[in-house]
Amino acid sequence: MKFKDMQYTRPDAEKIKQQLTAYTEAIRDAETYEKARETFFAFEELSNHLRTAFEIAGIRHSIDTRDEFYDSEMKYLNAVDPELQEYSQQFMLASLESKFRPEFEKEFGDLIFVNAEIALKTFSPEIIPLLQKENDLVMEYEKVIASAQIPFEGGTYTLSQLSPFKTDKDDARRHAAWKAEGQWYKEHQPTLDDIYDKLTHLRDEMGKKLGYENYLQLGYYRMGRNCYTKADIEKFRAAVVKYLVPVADSIYKDQAKRTGVQYPISFADASLSFRSGNPRPQGSADDILAAGKKFYDELSPETSVFFRNMLDCELMDVLSTEGKQAGGYCTDIADYKVPFIFANFNGTQGDVEVVTHEAGHAFACWTNRDRVPYEYLWPSMEACEVHSMSMEFFAWPWSEDFFGADARKFRYSHLASALTFIPYGTMVDHFQHLVYEKPEMTPAQRHATWKELLGVYMPWMCLDGEIPFYSDGEGWQRQTHIYASPLYYIDYCLAQTVSLEFWAMIQADLKSAWEKYMAYTVQGGSRMFTELLRNAGLETPFDENCLKSVCGKAMEFLCNYDLHGIE
Repeated sequence: MKFKDMQYTRPDAEKIKQQLTAYTEAIRDAETYEKARETFFAFEELSNHLRTAFEIAGIRHSIDTRDEFYDSEMKYLNAVDPELQEYSQQFMLASLESKFRPEFEKEFGDLIFVNAEIALKTFSPEIIPLLQKENDLVMEYEKVIASAQIPFEGGTYTLSQLSPFKTDKDDARRHAAWKAEGQWYKEHQPTLDDIYDKLTHLRDEMGKKLGYENYLQLGYYRMGRNCYTKADIEKFRAAVVKYLVPVADSIYKDQAKRTGVQYPISFADASLSFRSGNPRPQGSADDILAAGKKFYDELSPETSVFFRNMLDCELMDVLSTEGKQAGGYCTDIADYKVPFIFANFNGTQGDVEVVTHEAGHAFACWTNRDRVPYEYLWPSMEACEVHSMSMEFFAWPWSEDFFGADARKFRYSHLASALTFIPYGTMVDHFQHLVYEKPEMTPAQRHATWKELLGVYMPWMCLDGEIPFYSDGEGWQRQTHIYASPLYYIDYCLAQTVSLEFWAMIQADLKSAWEKYMAYTVQGGSRMFTELLRNAGLETPFDENCLKSVCGKAMEFLCNYDLHGIE
């Protein structure tokens, strides 16, 4: 079925509460495992119906945030979701206390109960009003970003549409685009400051109401982290500063020399990888999708069937249009057992990375679409990001199809940006930890904190006083995850480290690397992150030697990379 034909029906919250209450009582009163199992799957079916309604409404709202119907539906859903959590958690509690728990664990493994115990630590009826307000504030932020209309060179652009100008090879034009974007953020900064200030205090209040010192422990539980702790993340951060920051610094020194700009490098100049211009995909959006089809057809039989279904069922919305939410994501539509990809093509190499990155998520979803229970479709978030970031590297042998003459540029810049991303992503995480440790910080103090962290994680960056917003250490406000998905961003860094393991394998033997990727992916969410890695024969990013090893191999490749003839 095509996405446009999928029906949305507003969930009847009161009816669902009654059903959830009945299932809770039924699993408590079950006299046999068969009866308890039957109730469990009835609960799962109801949860999938509800999830489907949320996702269809959410996708259509993302595509056009100006659509009054879906704007209204999202407001309704944001209000009832926390209320329904209370009833879902009562069912979880009853399941945990069931005398048939050993039978459930024998059939499905114990991870559903491990995750249920974590989920119970994230909720109490007394925080329902706070969750509703959090949803409203996140939606407000997303609408502000989606509403951007930036005047530039006689035209008006959304943030996504302006992006190609920010990497233009003409210095004056590129700097002007950065200034135009920075000016828009600067003009909307009071609103952005106010939203984040409210979110910070709101989340801190949630944490304290649930018995935690601040939001951080609650945030870890909300992210479903079940196999590592804050101490493990701190250890990873230290390894990034020790091994990766010097590598990234050398990459930017080479870039400054190659492009003829001053080092330390400005935000605008950091975005230009080559003097002759950054790699650009060849052709239109349709050409990129056609190249994607060829890639997935030739990579494996499984990926061929998957991507053809994505195209045939129109399960992607990729063009950048007015009113469209910024960024990109992949989600699943439970009742139809299909993934959906949302993106904003803008003529940059990021368009190709959508077809690989988000489709990496989608392929994992497709591969595990018949998982039982459905909760095992997706693993935890850092594990999910391994699917996507690694798939980007599997597309390397098909770079010419996507980039034509710019393929060599792409391979170099893609690997370089993977290495330089990890310090940035780790900084995002460190910033959030400091913010939630001191929620009383003023907006000005938060900006100062970000500016200080830039010196630790991105010492190659010159704070260019000519670019509004960025020059004042305020660039974190363009990072949607900080507002909408607190503490998420480190997941990308952990996954990028694992993806670099796959990159090294691909250089040696593509077939063998793909077999290991499938060994990782077919496990779905049936295991914890560290177990998924171990079962597939991969190293954990929490091992300092893992980061040290992948950095060394990637840097050796870049140092010996043939850039002859590329300006």
